[in-house]
Amino acid sequence: MWHLLVKNIKLILVWSFVFAILSMVSSLFFPKQYSATSQVLIISRDKEGTDPYTQARSAEKIGANLAQIMKTTDFYNKVMSSPASFDKTPWSKLTDRGQRKKWNKDISANMLYGVSLMNVKVFSYSQAEAAALSKAVSQTLVTQGWEYLGGDVAIKIVSEPLVSKWPVRPSVPLNGAVGFLVGFLIFSLWVIRYKKHNLFGG
Repeated sequence: MWHLLVKNIKLILVWSFVFAILSMVSSLFFPKQYSATSQVLIISRDKEGTDPYTQARSAEKIGANLAQIMKTTDFYNKVMSSPASFDKTPWSKLTDRGQRKKWNKDISANMLYGVSLMNVKVFSYSQAEAAALSKAVSQTLVTQGWEYLGGDVAIKIVSEPLVSKWPVRPSVPLNGAVGFLVGFLIFSLWVIRYKKHNLFGG
């Protein structure tokens, strides 16, 4: 088997590159999206006497919970009903299921442990809209995030949205790499089956 792959490696690589090029070209026909990343600081104000380490760990746990809450329909409704100015039409034409799917795809958050910072990343069809949506999400966190949290917690925006210079979706290099791997796998299997079949004449 291995000697067949080695013998036909040039053919396999040629078709792998063809698949990679086709994958990258096809990516150009999909809607492009930019990303915008902002940062919010989670401040846990526990009872007096609590050491800073415990407060930091508490803030990180709160932030991790809040990141999951941001995926919910309730938080989505809060952002959509906020006074922030951003284009809501991409969601208005979708079903409830479609809205939830798009929201979970276009909004993400993760904690930077050790510093109690949360990265909030959003995706939209233009740089301006990505920045606007990012501001809306961050402002909603600051003004209404307390509704989901117990205890005395403060949320503060510490970094305004930083927008990508180029579209990040679809990822042309990533799609090219996936196309290459798919092509390599398909033609490796083809070589093993077809060449081996011819080799034994049956």
